[in-house]
Amino acid sequence: MYRILLVEDDGDIRSLVTNYFIKKENAFAVDTAENGQDGLEKAYENNYDCLLLDVMLPELDGFEICREIRRESDVPIMFITAKTDESDILNAYALGCDDYVVKPFPLPVLYEKVCALIKRSKGLVRSKVFTVGSLSLNPNNGIVINNGEELSLTAREYSILKVLMENKGVIISREKLMDIVWGYNSGTDERVLDTHIRNLRKALGASSGLIKTAIRRGYKIEE
Repeated sequence: MYRILLVEDDGDIRSLVTNYFIKKENAFAVDTAENGQDGLEKAYENNYDCLLLDVMLPELDGFEICREIRRESDVPIMFITAKTDESDILNAYALGCDDYVVKPFPLPVLYEKVCALIKRSKGLVRSKVFTVGSLSLNPNNGIVINNGEELSLTAREYSILKVLMENKGVIISREKLMDIVWGYNSGTDERVLDTHIRNLRKALGASSGLIKTAIRRGYKIEE
């Protein structure tokens, strides 16, 4: 059985997530905290398989908790938050989080993300390396290699590229891309996605042509 800690000040969300995880396959024990200080203390006092952190919390925010925990532990950390600004997402990854889920989220999706994250952290699942032409993406370590050189991508660019490479040759609609990368019902403008695609192509340089635009349909990647 896996043990997780949910630090969330919204009582309804705490109840929904806790009940869903406990009842689902009887595979989880869930501890909760409704403020950041209590959450940090529990994280130090117990061994957890995953931490679920809200960002906006009383006493200590989720970013502060993540910063403190990463000084001592590599336990998987997932943010579940209503904050959708790219600066917040990049800050979360810079602090060492493993995933960032935007509210509102479907409970089945959150459950599967947590399961996958825990299994990866324990070495139970190892994803294959995706390759298109001279471009490769290794989801096990987050490294992207283009023409023999490692690329430095933003979190959004990496996420978009990963979705496209996981679905090589398949047109992914703008709506689906935004749902996956920004989170369900995020309200992100399609022009924001198009801007990130342009930046991603620029980063790919000579390999930019691998990303194809399907007019009024979406994007795909293929040789």
